[in-house]
Amino acid sequence: MIASLFSRFTVATLAAGAMLFAVNGASAQGRGPAASLNDIEKPGYTPTPDEERLTGPWAKQVVYFRTTEEPGTIIVHTSERHLYLVMGNGRAMRYGIGVGREGFQWAGLLKITRKQEWPDWRPPPEMIQRQPYLPRFMAGGPGNPMGARALYLGSTIYRIHGTNQPHTIGSAVSSGCFRLVNADVADLYERVPVGTKVIVRHGASL
Repeated sequence: MIASLFSRFTVATLAAGAMLFAVNGASAQGRGPAASLNDIEKPGYTPTPDEERLTGPWAKQVVYFRTTEEPGTIIVHTSERHLYLVMGNGRAMRYGIGVGREGFQWAGLLKITRKQEWPDWRPPPEMIQRQPYLPRFMAGGPGNPMGARALYLGSTIYRIHGTNQPHTIGSAVSSGCFRLVNADVADLYERVPVGTKVIVRHGASL
């Protein structure tokens, strides 16, 4: 079953142990601002309500969305920096997201296998090697880089999670995970159960 899953999994780079928050040197035109390492890696930083208030294309909103997928399906378009929750009748709830940087973007079909409120953060050894100042463990809470909620994707290292760096929404900054502002990931968390189908599309939307 696992072999079958990964045969359907077209992953640009599955770096063992890579998890979150690697840096993209420049953002794509019309997307979120380019973020430096010091901007992204701020364990313990708690954003203000104004910082977490998204506007324009990154704000949560109901949009027209053509798909043959069943209501309740999550569809991620990495090129758009958007996550869609299919609602049916040609509509979806759209969330602005941060995605994997170049070399860490991927596509595939998975399911949500676990949900966690205020997850703990354990930076993998590869991240600690690059950034030795990071804590080896950080309990869940408002200043945790994993944010308010996490939705775990299959048996992979990837997840949909919150962030304490809302200015990175719309950017390609992670090691393959998808991040939302805390209010949005909490909203999504309440809307979807374990077992939800997740489709990740890399490239132009259809």
